[in-house]
Amino acid sequence: MATNDLECLGAEIAGLHAVHAIGRVSAVTGATLEITGLSGAARLGDRLCIRRRDGSELSGEVLGLAPQHIVMLPDGAPTGVALGDRVSLHDAATIAPSNGWIGRIIDPYGKAMDGRPIMRGAHPRALRADPPPPAQRNMLGARLETGSAVFNTFLPIVRGQRIGLFAGSGVGKSSLLASLARNVQADVVVFAMIGERGRELRDFAENVLGPEGMARSIIVAATSDQSPLVRRRCAWTAMAVAEHFRDQGLEVLLLADSITRFAEAHREVATAAGEMPSLRGFPASTSHMIMSLCERAGPGGTDQGNITGIFSVLVAGSDMDEPVADILRGVLDGHVVMDREIAERGRYPAINLLRSVSRSLPRAATDSENDLLGQARALLGAYDRSETMIRAGLYAQGSDPQLDQAIRIWPELDRFMAESEAGTAQDSFDRLALILRRAASAPSQGRKPQAASGARPVKDPMRPPVRGGSQNRGNGAIAPQRIH
Repeated sequence: MATNDLECLGAEIAGLHAVHAIGRVSAVTGATLEITGLSGAARLGDRLCIRRRDGSELSGEVLGLAPQHIVMLPDGAPTGVALGDRVSLHDAATIAPSNGWIGRIIDPYGKAMDGRPIMRGAHPRALRADPPPPAQRNMLGARLETGSAVFNTFLPIVRGQRIGLFAGSGVGKSSLLASLARNVQADVVVFAMIGERGRELRDFAENVLGPEGMARSIIVAATSDQSPLVRRRCAWTAMAVAEHFRDQGLEVLLLADSITRFAEAHREVATAAGEMPSLRGFPASTSHMIMSLCERAGPGGTDQGNITGIFSVLVAGSDMDEPVADILRGVLDGHVVMDREIAERGRYPAINLLRSVSRSLPRAATDSENDLLGQARALLGAYDRSETMIRAGLYAQGSDPQLDQAIRIWPELDRFMAESEAGTAQDSFDRLALILRRAASAPSQGRKPQAASGARPVKDPMRPPVRGGSQNRGNGAIAPQRIH
């Protein structure tokens, strides 16, 4: 047996206790329970287990302390709990990750969810640990290969960077996260599935992530039917697992889906503890809870690796000013906005480039690469500002040379943002440079601006071509016209 396996076995044996502190249920108040007899032994965050009279058990967490009793928030409905039921006190809020967890699906308590045995690691870690000392943290590292043309160029990800992925439901967020998990350079990938639908877990692991992705991944999952305590703990457990590998000097990719559900779970717990909502329905502690989680990701200290973090946010109705999105934008090193309109026309990933930014730029690219990105963004911006006029057929070719170039290049840039990249980031930049050169060297088809009544409308690149020439004029098609 390997030395590591012996250490894990020793940790399992050390975790067995013949004696536990015992209390009794003294009151049931709403969703919380009062327990007597444990005030001198319990700590905030400790686990409790109630033995009901029918033989079943109900777990929970210490939520409040008082001289004569403690307050427990159970993981499930307190149905069947009676006054005087016995309550046992268990270990504090720790997790003991192991290298043997790679390729596994676990719950927030480190128990296997894939039906196979699993052992805890030799060294327990605090769920809510402090980040590395700020003055001793490394700088952001080198640019990572992502397997995606848009992330290799416009939205680069570097070692230790933390970015937010802002998206509504059903726009391809999970597929994009799985693609990044498969392709981004990393030694270990830790995936936190917070409040996901139960039916999606196996499909995500086997089909979306696939064997290739699972071979270097750990999935920490808490489904939507579980208590807010479990859903909130899911994010902390995933971060502690990532820190376990970071401290070994490894490069870790952490993907959390989603921070919105983490914040909603915290809201339920905080409300049960008596905290009043003050931030558009969220308690005031929500900001600190999110920021303290995100600060633990990023560059490590001396002799440590890095945690590159990608945190998804569910934005209802594309509201980027809702509390969770607003908090995350201020603490992360970039944000990627996914647009439902782009997804509905069939371009994936449905990234709205003009609303997205990576704060690793301009440092993550060379001067010539930054020039290319600036040119492409300027053309995309020009097209975006005039898109309504172009679609309505009100723009006359030749009125604005930059807009003429933007109209020519827009379809190719749009396809470029959907392309995967089997090569390197340099290959992606080479293709982008070729697109810009073709657009710049295309023969001018413009003319001097003329009255709107005589101007030839520019065809919308989004609209499919109409065939048949003058025979289709009755259907609203524009007849061919020679430009002098």
